Amino acid sequence: MLPIQDALPLLTEPAKIYITTHHKPDGDAIGSILALYHYLTAKGHTVTAVAPSEVPDFLRWMPGCNTVINHEADTEKSLKALKEADLIFGLDFNDFSRTKHLTQALTDAPQFTIMIDHHLMPSPQWSYGMSNPARSSTCEMVYDFINLCGDNKIITADMATCMYVGAMTDTGSFKFPATTASVHLMIADLMTRGINHTAIHEEVYDAWSENRMRFLGYILMDKMIIFRKYNAALIALSRKDMHLFNAQNGDTEGIVNYPLSIAGIRFSTLITERADEVKLSFRSKGLFDVSNFARLYFEGGGHFNASGGRSKLPLEETISYYKKILSEIHPK
Repeated sequence: MLPIQDALPLLTEPAKIYITTHHKPDGDAIGSILALYHYLTAKGHTVTAVAPSEVPDFLRWMPGCNTVINHEADTEKSLKALKEADLIFGLDFNDFSRTKHLTQALTDAPQFTIMIDHHLMPSPQWSYGMSNPARSSTCEMVYDFINLCGDNKIITADMATCMYVGAMTDTGSFKFPATTASVHLMIADLMTRGINHTAIHEEVYDAWSENRMRFLGYILMDKMIIFRKYNAALIALSRKDMHLFNAQNGDTEGIVNYPLSIAGIRFSTLITERADEVKLSFRSKGLFDVSNFARLYFEGGGHFNASGGRSKLPLEETISYYKKILSEIHPK
């Protein structure tokens, strides 16, 4: 993989560009592809933004979100745009497998691929890349990329809004350790572009449905298990639990973080039964490396304090396997 600087000559003339992100996109995923979409469009390129799966409800207000193609819902349109593209950008993931149903199409694509990502251990399959795990978010790296191109002055309110969403959500509203001085410097710059940071926060965090709030109450009351011996917590949700509250896409976003607000809890896990697999989300405080944990036991990875994985076992067997691992490793 060559440094992203070497790819800049590919952008000197108008091109057809395909941008995508990881399956089950979050705020940083959608924020980064939309920020780059607006930037490259402003530079005269023809841009198609694709999410491998549905955009969560709490992000659909974002500027340009109505242009994002859902690959699962409109596969033909997505693949047509991919085939016609001159360049492919992948944001907020560093291995094609993270796109799930787009994996093979990206692997087979003859075009140059360009990665912008902040996760650990990038795959060498990319043509060009910009990888920095020290960055708070991929949105911060999109900001870096725009500056690398010498275009800070053309950052619009729409670009700034999208980058703000990604930085805000991936830093836990700027409280996680990854919130470095560079994050605050970027936010200060974005604030001068006319964004409304209060409205952004309300759209993301204060626009819950009554049903989602009751779902959270049910989860914390009935589904959260505390393992004091291991400073750990587990929330496991079955399809039945989801259907009980008619949970929508994105309704479990952030729930894995709640147990970390309990004194002494350093490691939190959310296990969710999906239609075709069991997904796991891991969060930690302090020195417990959930990226390594996810990689060793659940075919996953991510960041030191925030990672994900999956299990091919049924939900109950996955829970039993998780508890067995927990009793063996004694996370602190």
